[in-house]
Amino acid sequence: MTLNWTFPYPSQRMPVFAPNVVATSQPLAAQAGLQMISRGGNALDAALAAAITLTVVEPTSNGIGSDAFAILWNGERLFGLNGSGRSPKAWSAERLSGLTRMPQLGWDAVTVPGAVDAWASLSRRFGKLPFPDLFEPAIRYASDGFIVSPITAAKWSSAPEHYREYPDMGAAFLPGGRAPAAGELFRPRGFAPTLKALAETAGESLYRGELAGRILSHSRRTGGTLTEEDLASHRSEWVEPLCIPWSGVTLHELPPNGQGLTVLVVLGLLRGFSIRDFPLDSADSLHLQIEAMKLAFALTVPCIADPGWMTVAPASLLDPSFLAEQARKIRMDRAASPDLPIPADGGTVYLTAADRTGMMVSYIQSNYKGFGSGIVVPDTGISLQNRGAGFTLQEGHPNRVAGGKRPYHTIIPGFVMKDGSPLMSFGVMGAHMQAQGHVQMMVRIIACGQNPQAAADAPRWYLHEDGRLSLEPGIGPAVREELQRRGHRMAPDAPTAVFGGAQLIYRLPGGYCAASDPRKDGQAVGF
Repeated sequence: MTLNWTFPYPSQRMPVFAPNVVATSQPLAAQAGLQMISRGGNALDAALAAAITLTVVEPTSNGIGSDAFAILWNGERLFGLNGSGRSPKAWSAERLSGLTRMPQLGWDAVTVPGAVDAWASLSRRFGKLPFPDLFEPAIRYASDGFIVSPITAAKWSSAPEHYREYPDMGAAFLPGGRAPAAGELFRPRGFAPTLKALAETAGESLYRGELAGRILSHSRRTGGTLTEEDLASHRSEWVEPLCIPWSGVTLHELPPNGQGLTVLVVLGLLRGFSIRDFPLDSADSLHLQIEAMKLAFALTVPCIADPGWMTVAPASLLDPSFLAEQARKIRMDRAASPDLPIPADGGTVYLTAADRTGMMVSYIQSNYKGFGSGIVVPDTGISLQNRGAGFTLQEGHPNRVAGGKRPYHTIIPGFVMKDGSPLMSFGVMGAHMQAQGHVQMMVRIIACGQNPQAAADAPRWYLHEDGRLSLEPGIGPAVREELQRRGHRMAPDAPTAVFGGAQLIYRLPGGYCAASDPRKDGQAVGF
């Protein structure tokens, strides 16, 4: 397909064209990934080195205690990896009776961290470089310190208030009781020895070794319920991506417990409309996307859970006749006002890498909300995620909290194929903005031919949990007024952060085009 190489939106970026590329939300991590390819590694080595480095240089969104997901093209076929952890086996809805919602902080929000095992699993199967090599940049930044970048610093600034009741978190990430400022050198306490232990043991230390013992000891001392069995039994799971044909390509997303199914449902609903006939950034185009998004959330969020507990098969929600029937509910002249079951917001890092052999990797990892649960294992730098907040306490819901169960996940990597060959690996950070962002990237790039950097620069729309709509300033006042006239409930101006951050790699005949979102500190790099 032919892309348009004009750049109609204000931006600080240009795309990078090269046969080897990496795009991440933090420049040091992007460079770490590229170093692996220059040393003879492949795109998977690059993605993992970037992911490991991000736990050091962008701790506001991910860490060693994160979960992770990946879609990878190895030159022959697509592979999917679910690297999310399960709840402690001791958990139950009865144990949390009396609460109206899942805890957001503390041990009752902590699930088993899956990212480290995901690194090891991916490296064993597809990596070229020795696993310890992938840790070298991260260990260097952990040992010598790194200069904090501006957008990361802005997010860090809210941590002292948010985690004021968690002294171990403060000791690790808030020296002197404050967040580091942009341009300030930060040296994370205890992080380098932890990374070295993970490198030397291929991640085993976190689940069945010395680091596991330190996590469990801290859990016992401070009220957690994690057990030796909870950690030792964790395994990443290889899964077959779900897909849907759309506008001449096929979009692949991972199956539940993630929300990738929601994106596929949106595109299935949009197949009944000629969205490319509407001008980009017009009220008609935005209205149609938003209405399909509302309907998809209403259809999928009540169903998505750990696959072992789901009562609705994902394939049934992608049935063409079912989607065609549902699409008839969308009216072009009026906004629907469903009771949206959208989950709460969080923080994430997404990255993508590709190399000259054709390997492409779409990868995402997250602590969920900021630094996660507030539980930090002393002198290790391990901040444990609060992904347990993704469960519900609602009786009869497939995502109701239970022991040994994976929660609903917002983080999703995307991958586009065309005629059996890889075309684009991409993602958009930002909790439930991720599904919305995937849709907007697909419409802009695949349906309407915008180049990836222009699509990343373009103003976005964002549905809040309560169904209100926010628009970025680049969307004109006439469009805003028309959407209001159709019944969309507008929210006050939202901060830039809620509109997410995209990283994209698009395959060209002679290499790749890599793009990075100006809403983040990151960059696309290549050679």
